[in-house]
Amino acid sequence: MYLEGDIKQTMSLENSLLDLYYSVRQRTAEICSPLETEDYVIQPDEFVSPPKWHLAHTSWFFETFVLSFEEDYGVYHPDFSFLFNSYYQHIGDRTVRFERGHITRPTVAEVYKYRNYIDEQIALRIHSFTEEQKRRLSLGLQHEQQHQELLWYDIQFILSRNPLFPKYKDEDPIPLQRIGEQAWLSFKKEIVTIGHSSQEFCYDNERPPHEVLVHPFSLSNQLVTNGEFKEFIEDGGYSKFEYWLAEGWDWIEKNQIPHPLYWNRVGDQWNQFTLGGNRPIDLHEPVRCISFYEADAYARWAGFRLPTEFEWEVASGHIEHGELWEWTQSAYLPYPGFQIEEGALGEYNGKFMVNQKVLRGGSVASPKGHVRKTYRNFFHPHLQWMQSGIRLAK
Repeated sequence: MYLEGDIKQTMSLENSLLDLYYSVRQRTAEICSPLETEDYVIQPDEFVSPPKWHLAHTSWFFETFVLSFEEDYGVYHPDFSFLFNSYYQHIGDRTVRFERGHITRPTVAEVYKYRNYIDEQIALRIHSFTEEQKRRLSLGLQHEQQHQELLWYDIQFILSRNPLFPKYKDEDPIPLQRIGEQAWLSFKKEIVTIGHSSQEFCYDNERPPHEVLVHPFSLSNQLVTNGEFKEFIEDGGYSKFEYWLAEGWDWIEKNQIPHPLYWNRVGDQWNQFTLGGNRPIDLHEPVRCISFYEADAYARWAGFRLPTEFEWEVASGHIEHGELWEWTQSAYLPYPGFQIEEGALGEYNGKFMVNQKVLRGGSVASPKGHVRKTYRNFFHPHLQWMQSGIRLAK
């Protein structure tokens, strides 16, 4: 039986959750606010999603995994699940990923109406949500924050395909700090506990905590800079197969890649396309938007290697991180004892544990709560469009 104090405390927690919900949803709209209508619908490559799709998909997530628990809830539109389901096979059929840019209808205006409808329904019903609905609502907020970071990536890539290099804003909204003096940090051989062990939120792929033997290693206290990577290019790094993994070299040859994704030359000047437009590279900034193949090749050229994700986690308390996601040489695999949740939410992470590499550390595009030492990001090794960089180990 609830006492009056229990009821007040419960309502206070629900109001805090609702405030957080509004804050996250507003942040997504703020990221999209500088866009023109035409920018919302472009999909220049399969790995990119149109901003309009992000706006609708994150709303669909709340509708499908939270509001569907309500017996009297009516879905906004019966076809939206087919259009805006990403990869949840438990839910049913969906449009294929590379056709997300073909969805000219519903319009951008209609998608914003959809978002408003979902927000109204959440606010109306949150005080009657079960604990399971609240758990899913919290997961949905983390999920939307992941899409906020993906929005930065996708908007930059979309604008970069325009030969006029249009600016998202006059100043890059996700700028990097200049690199300081490099030093090597040494760590001894030891058995360490890896993984998330606190009661704070984490994704299932960060658990369970487990012991790992880490051998002696050293890690650079700084990320690799544009200037250092420029030396790799000028030494013919993209044309010397001996620095590249076999798959990486095949990728270079097939796609004729001579430099990082957003680098381009105007005369003798190297430039880099950013959300603030095309500008000369700063040699003292960390090199970013780098694939695993490029990171690994650079490390071999420099005479070093990439760290394992376990080495990175051991060293994380001794380095500044959060500027760029840092490639590790570790394959994205389940931790010992990992359990996939039953149902559709079990598809969130577990089924992607193949042919991908782990990145650690967070980036300037990451929401604040997503920068923690146990967070395991993961991408296919050829992808470049995310905010990724290089930290060397030996």
